[in-house]
Amino acid sequence: MRYENFTMRLDGFVGHLAEPDCGSDRAVIIIMGGEQSILPGIKFAECFADYGITGLAVSLFGAEGLPDSPDRIALDMFVPAVNYLRDIKNIRQISVYGQSMGSIFAELCAEKIGGFEKLIMVSPTHVPFEGTTADKKTMTGHSVVTWHGKELPYVTADLSKIGAVKYYRHPAVPYKVMGMWAAYYKAYCGREAVRNAELTIEKCDADILLIAGAMDECWYAEHSVKRLASRLKAKGFSRQVKTIIYPHGSHLNGLMPNRSREKKLYRMIPLIGLMYRSFGRYRRDNMEYFQRSEKEIIAWIKGEKI
Repeated sequence: MRYENFTMRLDGFVGHLAEPDCGSDRAVIIIMGGEQSILPGIKFAECFADYGITGLAVSLFGAEGLPDSPDRIALDMFVPAVNYLRDIKNIRQISVYGQSMGSIFAELCAEKIGGFEKLIMVSPTHVPFEGTTADKKTMTGHSVVTWHGKELPYVTADLSKIGAVKYYRHPAVPYKVMGMWAAYYKAYCGREAVRNAELTIEKCDADILLIAGAMDECWYAEHSVKRLASRLKAKGFSRQVKTIIYPHGSHLNGLMPNRSREKKLYRMIPLIGLMYRSFGRYRRDNMEYFQRSEKEIIAWIKGEKI
């Protein structure tokens, strides 16, 4: 496996690439979150490389030249990332994979930059949201994303008035959710704000795979998947669309790092179960969902049937 790192100063984006030793005619841009994530993007890039697909994980914040928090992140930085894969690596079949917050940027890449074969959104939301400062509590009054220097419309999920990671009962679902889930649910009920900010996913010229857990504790990902799928159908979207909703699925979903290689990381799973209670309660199911998601995602990128 060959590796390469990228910086804003030299390359126009912060990223980490893992490439199969023999090269590849396919690549995927991976968008997760910040540079210092507990699940580093490079581990996901390596997982794709295990399947013969070049993986390029692009960081959204937390590195030199990037915002220090999810606030006013420039979508424009994905242009040089795409150009690198096309012009330097000579790869034409490029997909984009976004998980959680990264789903927003994955969709916007497919919509506004274009040229992607496949779009995969895991545990997604269907609207950009208001940015926060590094404390993840203080709202900035600005969008989480910009394009050509302009802020894109967003909804406000005010995390300053609730314990974001504390658990509560909520009348909309039969399982306990985090405070941030309640904040996003309230934001999703703002019809005008949602109408103005909703991702126009039908403008993406890519085959689309949507994955969510029906017991997502962080935000209402199942609702977002159904909303995005409904919009695609209503708009007469002509490309392939597939939706997967795992009955006991947590927010922690989708493809995971290679289990045999990342033994230390997998030993942390009991701690993950404390954070994501649905995962802890249905651990065996969720571990199975990881395996199923991996097969689905790789097959989707390669254009294979399962």
